[in-house]
Amino acid sequence: MAHLKQQFADALRSIEPDDDKVHAPEAHQQVRDVLMADATLSEYGVNPVLIGSYKRSVSIKRVKDVDVFVRLPNIPKTVTSGEILDRFFNILNVEFGTDDEGHRRTKRQDKSLQISFPEFGLYVDAVPARPFCDGETWEIPQKGDANDWVHTNPEKLTSLTSEMNSLHDGYYVPTVKLLRQTRRSLLGLHHKPGGFFIEAATYQAFNSGQVHGNDQAEYYVSTLKAVSDIVHDFVSYGIGVKDSTLPGHTISIRATSEELENAKTRFDTAAATASDALGEQDEGKAALAFRKLLGKNGDDEIVFPMPPGFNDNGSKRAFVISPGSRVVPAGMRTFG
Repeated sequence: MAHLKQQFADALRSIEPDDDKVHAPEAHQQVRDVLMADATLSEYGVNPVLIGSYKRSVSIKRVKDVDVFVRLPNIPKTVTSGEILDRFFNILNVEFGTDDEGHRRTKRQDKSLQISFPEFGLYVDAVPARPFCDGETWEIPQKGDANDWVHTNPEKLTSLTSEMNSLHDGYYVPTVKLLRQTRRSLLGLHHKPGGFFIEAATYQAFNSGQVHGNDQAEYYVSTLKAVSDIVHDFVSYGIGVKDSTLPGHTISIRATSEELENAKTRFDTAAATASDALGEQDEGKAALAFRKLLGKNGDDEIVFPMPPGFNDNGSKRAFVISPGSRVVPAGMRTFG
């Protein structure tokens, strides 16, 4: 069987957002400082915290969005979601203004304010949140409704991620990264369903006991099969993907019927391809299959390398000289 341990380790390094780990905290801090300095928000007990894939350490190269969950524990119940979004916009727009090309850096969205950081090549999404009636979870602005709020609990997902990673000896987080990269390779950067949908499906697969393995290759193949089944059930039968942070809830996504059918087909094929690759005796053929599944990273570099002794097309090289080899091929007997 082709487990290709070194190649999977190299693939994970290839999708690690190293540069963004420096820029994302700086961008977050700038937005945090501006919001914390506002007198009205201070009265509301403003307390921003990082959430999202970056916070959970499951983001892949490159990080485009950094999510800041702006908790407002003392906000009056009479303040509508539209009103707080207006206030956020006024505060952030005054501070960040326009970029060098004259484009406004702050953009109001359905449930957040997006602030661009062109020098870093990323955005910060600032999401206002008020306490839910249980006193433990939160509400954020409802998409499409300027006066309503919707129940959420994003901080819980951070702790669940850490717990699941510990339960599986550190394999959960890297497997989520590989599944997110696979989604990007199969569907493209801007097509739905997005990375969070695949992450939620991955958590559900792990939590249900469907995922197992002794190394990264086995975890990847096992998870891809389980996730493909979840995607199939979601698209074909409308079986929702569980929201692990809110019992009894499922996650919602915005995707067209065509996008969903495409995802179902591609993930089904990908799961079969990965299973065949794991059982392949020829490491070159196996690596070629994994290479196609994982595609290229955010810097347009091939993610999965070929093992030593194999060409890019999966064929074996005629002869390989490795450190310590006792036999080397004959040369041309010329000296320069």
